[in-house]
Amino acid sequence: MNTRHLNTVWVVLLLATLATWAIGEIGDQLGIAGPLAMFLLLTISFVKGRLVVLDFMGLRGVKFFWRGLLIGWLLLVSALIAIAYWIALK
Repeated sequence: MNTRHLNTVWVVLLLATLATWAIGEIGDQLGIAGPLAMFLLLTISFVKGRLVVLDFMGLRGVKFFWRGLLIGWLLLVSALIAIAYWIALK
């Protein structure tokens, strides 16, 4: 893994963090609220988690088992949050 790639990933993580802050702070003004906001926040969180797992934890080049285990965990947590949000809407 080279430094340029890690720097690029770091910038993407910063921009994603800024996007989640914007959705939380001014999402209503931008017309992003409710289920749309939840979907965007979960998607951004999943992408950030994936980048951390693959690049900063160094699992991009390892066997599928370890990558699959952690990415699967991210998917499970994201799905459980989405289900809890959906149940709360009812």
